[in-house]
This record gives sequence, C-alpha cells and structure tokens, in this order.
Amino acid sequence: MTRPATARETLITCIARLLQGTRHVAVGAASPIPAAGAMLARAQAEAAGAPPLRISILGSVAHNFFTNGSAELFDCAGQGRIDAFFLGGGQIDGAGNVNLVGVGDYPQTKVRWPGSFGSAYLYFTIPRVILFREEHTPRVMVDKVDFVSAPGTSAPGIWRKGGPHALLTSRGLFSFDADRPGFRLESLHRGQSLAGITAATGFVFEHDDTPPETTPPDGSTLALIRGRVLDELQETYPGFAATLRAGIEEGAQEEPTP
Repeated sequence: MTRPATARETLITCIARLLQGTRHVAVGAASPIPAAGAMLARAQAEAAGAPPLRISILGSVAHNFFTNGSAELFDCAGQGRIDAFFLGGGQIDGAGNVNLVGVGDYPQTKVRWPGSFGSAYLYFTIPRVILFREEHTPRVMVDKVDFVSAPGTSAPGIWRKGGPHALLTSRGLFSFDADRPGFRLESLHRGQSLAGITAATGFVFEHDDTPPETTPPDGSTLALIRGRVLDELQETYPGFAATLRAGIEEGAQEEPTP
C-alpha cells in the first residue's frame, strides 16, 4: 500500500504543475524543494513524450549546464533563454515585493540577511517567477516589506517581461494578478483552514468563500518522487534527500516550519 503524500511531497508536486510548458528552469542555491519540483516536472515530461525540460541548478554538477555560475544565469535570463525561476525572501508582501536585505529601516536594519544579489534583474527578465517560502507566518508574509530587493510590479512605461507568477508556501498556493496587483488564494494544503491562513498572512488576498484543497500527488507521481527524483536530488542535496526519504519510510507527515 502506498503511503500518503507528505507535506513536502505535495509542495514538490505543486511546483511541477506550475512548471508545465516551460523549456528551461533555473534553480538557485539552497533550494531543495524547488529543485525537486523541477526534477519531477522533467521526469513527467519525459514520461509523457513532451518536449524535454532543461534544468540548471546552481551548485550542482550533474544538473547544471552552466560553467561560469551565476554570470551565465544572468546572461541566459537577459537573452530570454530561461522560462522559470524561484525567489524566496525574508519578507514578501501583498504586491509581490521581496525583501532579501533585512528587518527595519535601511541601513540601520535590526536583522541583516545575505542581500539582494541579482533578484531584481531576474524578477524583471524571467517570465515565470515562482515565489516559494515554506514558512508562512505574519513575520514573513507582511503588508509591506521593509526594503524592496525586487519589486513585484513596475510603473507604466517601464519594460519588464517577468514578475511573480505564483506564491507557494506550507499553507497554500496563490496566484498573482499584476493588474490589481495582488494575490489570490487558489488552494489550501491538507489540514489548513481559511481562518488559519488569513491569520498567518499580513496582507489582504482574494479567495473563494470555501477555497479548494490542494490536489495531492497521485500514485504515479509519488513513485517518481520516491524513486527517480530522490535519486537525482541526492547529488546536490544529500541531507534534504535523506530527511525526505526518512519521512516517507516512517510514514510520517513531516511538518515544515509554518
């Protein structure tokens, strides 16, 4: 009997769905769940006889077509050769703005994070940017970020082909409307409620009166995740692969940070 999907397997499956139709997906460093989702999307495309999906994972040897790291990532993005990318952030607000700098008034930030790096450039140039953060609490999902590392939208007349496509967290999946701008709750993950996700979110979002539950992975999808994807993930993220495998083998519903 197939063990039920864990919370993280549902997130991996959601990411694979969000990547349908893409040709080249780039994944930054320290992003095991987005990497697993991209690997699942690639495996599903091959199984369906669809056009191949190229994956470039920074920090990987086996799953990286770049030889000069982020410099080539930026070149490919500017040339329109990357279809999807993932951004996280210490703070994400209702307009799709991302903060990777710190908490408080810049430059006197009370908490300092690694920095914006090339997030704004990639946000402007890659068409399908998926915002991903497991933690979904009021300190992360804020009404307005303390510092804008990468803006979710731009004023009329400013060229950009990229921007937020979706927001995926441990609580639910949101789509983004650049015209409004703002998020809409598309589905709640198993065990979550509308009241709970509303209380955990510092910004207002649109939603149905009774949001649907996120569709869990089916048996064939779980087989890919627990087989090929875990094997491929081992090369770049051995620690995460071991944790995910242990949770599956124990039949436990692991609980990521809310």
